[in-house]
Amino acid sequence: MKLSGGVEWALHCCVVLTAASRPVPAARLAELHDVSPSYLAKQMQALSRAGLVRSVQGKTGGYVLTREAAEITLLDVVQAVDGPDPAFVCTEIRRRGPLATPPEKCTKPCPVARAMGAAEAAWRASLAAMTIADLVTSVEGDSGPEALPAVGSWLTAGTDGPAATGTSAGTGSPSA
Repeated sequence: MKLSGGVEWALHCCVVLTAASRPVPAARLAELHDVSPSYLAKQMQALSRAGLVRSVQGKTGGYVLTREAAEITLLDVVQAVDGPDPAFVCTEIRRRGPLATPPEKCTKPCPVARAMGAAEAAWRASLAAMTIADLVTSVEGDSGPEALPAVGSWLTAGTDGPAATGTSAGTGSPSA
């Protein structure tokens, strides 16, 4: 399955939002991930439309998760950014050409459509079985338990005014 780059950014943002003690501006998230603020804002808007994050207005505003990380699946994020449409759409090729199968003989999906449908169902089930909390646990395992709290501190440092610049307290960015 091919996913847009926005899915990756959205997943990373959901993971790091779990570590923030208050709302995080999209510009601050963009700075952390070294991505265009306007591009990241589009991903955050998609997450907001899907009800996965909400925007808090005001001087100390930004984005927060709308529910616990254990209640947000990777499939939720994929569908928020890329939509719910299937990756494979059968166009009934078997009904075309000089040896076309008549429509009345096509009473069930062809083997290609069945195989692709089964693969997509397994892929979606796998994404639905993994949550943002699972990713947080993996980040902690890979980067140490101090990594996300350091990112959370960096994200919210200076959010009383314009976004501060700098790196994440010398710890480097975790794989989130």
